[in-house]
Order: sequence, then structure tokens, then C-alpha cells
Amino acid sequence: MIESVWPYLAVMLLAAGFWPAIERHFGWKVFEILPPIVLTYLTVTALSVGGLWTHSAEIQGAQELLVKRLVPALLFLLMISCDLRAILRLGPRVLGVFACTSISLFAAFVLAFLIFRHWMPGDGWKPLASLSGSWVGGTANMIAVKQAIGMSDTSLATTLLTDALCYSMWVVVLFSVARLAPAFNRWARARSSADMAVAETAARTPATVDSVLLWLGLAIGVAALATVLGERLPVGSMVSSTTWTILIATFAGLVAAHTPLARLPGAQSVSSAMLISVVAVLASQSSFAGIAAAPLYLLCGVTVIALHAVFLCGFARLFHFDLYLCGISSLAHIGGVAATPVLAATYSRSLVPVGILLALLGYILGTGYGLVVASVLSALAS
Repeated sequence: MIESVWPYLAVMLLAAGFWPAIERHFGWKVFEILPPIVLTYLTVTALSVGGLWTHSAEIQGAQELLVKRLVPALLFLLMISCDLRAILRLGPRVLGVFACTSISLFAAFVLAFLIFRHWMPGDGWKPLASLSGSWVGGTANMIAVKQAIGMSDTSLATTLLTDALCYSMWVVVLFSVARLAPAFNRWARARSSADMAVAETAARTPATVDSVLLWLGLAIGVAALATVLGERLPVGSMVSSTTWTILIATFAGLVAAHTPLARLPGAQSVSSAMLISVVAVLASQSSFAGIAAAPLYLLCGVTVIALHAVFLCGFARLFHFDLYLCGISSLAHIGGVAATPVLAATYSRSLVPVGILLALLGYILGTGYGLVVASVLSALAS
């Protein structure tokens, strides 16, 4: 049994790297349903329940410090690839689809909560709020919202499973409806976006040892500064010092993204490693207690996606959006930057940059969006 910090950290890093390595070398089909980040969470949770390490004061202190520092550092790094100028150049039609997608998801989360709240515990709104951050941004936004609203670690397992399973289902639907585009566009009285001309996004330069070290130092330094500033700002019922820390780190990343610093390679590699490491640390504090609520939240997730689809179709009819843009925008929210370009390429290769930029816009807005949803759901729950 592990009782000190360094062996514990060694297990966390090994667990964080295991499933991504298996996926890269073998590419098993299971990863299409349960991505490595979910399997990492379940694996580390199983090790925690099995008693591989004790929950001593030393290890608990390390867990708290790691999460407190690494989450804002992670958000800072994720923002480095977000070019707001390129996103704004997409034009009002594309940004309009994105806005309508966000609104449709917001309405869907609120309605789904109102439908199922009688079967949820008092803080049952928190997993939905955290999930909303992911379904605009990504897993990092989910974790940021979780930390900001004080959601328990046991609820994170339920949220991650709901995210993974509902996302997998929705991807299949979006790929399948491509052949319906002509009929949908006639119904919506929309012109196809297949021939849209958008500048290609710049290719990423491979990470180097020096760039990795520089990004690690910068990210940890920004996280420390954001923590100090966040503790000095006013707090309220829904805004804590952690919320301020997360927002400050996000803003700092957006500012850095528009400086020559953004050309330094390695930010994405470091952020990917940091993300799955944070998930492993969070899992090490939890148990399988939250899994019992998974069926209810899975049903909530399916309901949210169904309502979102209905509302987005209504917006498409009202504003004459075509099926390709609607599908890409929807997956940019729910699926993120990894899956959206693949779907966009299936629709039309010229739309790949659109998919990437919309997914990056989701990363920028995801945390704030999740906090807004949290405010509304908590008010409805009280």
C-alpha cells in the first residue's frame, strides 16, 4: 500500500499514459465509445477503491495542491491555440449557427433538468452544469466548472460516462444524416455551405524539449499568479476564488494566444498530458459511489441532445442554416476539436477549418457557459 507522495505520483503518471499509449499502438474499437480519458478515470478509481494508496494527510495535501494549480495552468495552455481573429473572420452566418447551437443546448439543459429534477438529489444539478461546460468546450472545461461549483469527485465519474456515451451516439447520428442534406436544405430554404472558402489553419510545429519546459514554467507561473489574484477578488454565492482563478487563467491564455509567444511549439502536447494527469488525480480521490446515478444522467444526456436537435432544426428553418453547418456546429460543441474536423471532411473538405475554429471557440466559451448554466440550474433547484 502506498503511503507517501512520490510513489503515488508515479502511479498517477503511469495510469495517465497507459490508455493513450494503448490507443496509439493498437487503435481498438472500444476507444470509439470509451476514450482513453474515461478509461483512465475508471482505472484509477478502481485502484483507489482497491486500496492501492492510503488517503493520508500527505497524499490528500498533494491531491489538493495538484488540482488547484494544474486546472488553471491547463486552461491557460488550451487557450494558446485559440485565434480570435481567425474565428471572427468566419463571418456572421457561421457565428450565427454557433450562437444558435449554444442557445439550443442551454434551453435543452434547462428543460431536461426540469423534467428529471424530482429524481435527483439536492445537488443533482451540478453534474449537468459540469456536462454543459464540456458540451460547449471540452473535458478541461468540465473539470474547470466542477472545481468552480464544488462538485464532488464521485459525481465526475457519472459526468464523464454520460459525456462519452452520449457523444458516441450523437457522432453516429451526425455522420448518418449527411445524405439527407439536400432535402434538409430545401426544407430550411438554405444554400449549401459545401463550397465555403475558409483559410486553412496553420500546421503545428512538433514540440521540442526546451519548448515543453518553457510552457510548463509559464503555465504553472500563470496558475500561481491567477490563484493569488483570485483570492483577492470579491466572492458571492456562485463566484468563488476558484472561479476567479479559472477565469483569470483563461483570459491570460487568450491574451498570450495573440502574441509571438503563441508560435512557440508544444502547448498542445503539454496541455494534453496535463489534462489526462488532472483526470487521474481527480479519480484517485473518488470511488464508484457516483456510478449508481449513471442511468439517470445518461437518460438526461440523451434528452438534452434530442431537445437540442429539435431546437437547432427550428433555428435552421428560421435563419436558413444548412445541414452541414448545423452538424459541424453541433459536434464542435459536443465533440470538440478532435472529432469535428473529421465530420467536416466527410461533409466537405473546405469546411475542415470551420470545424476546427468553431471547436476552439467552444474551448474559449465553455467554462463561462457552464457557470451560467450552473447559476440557472441552482436557482431552479432551490
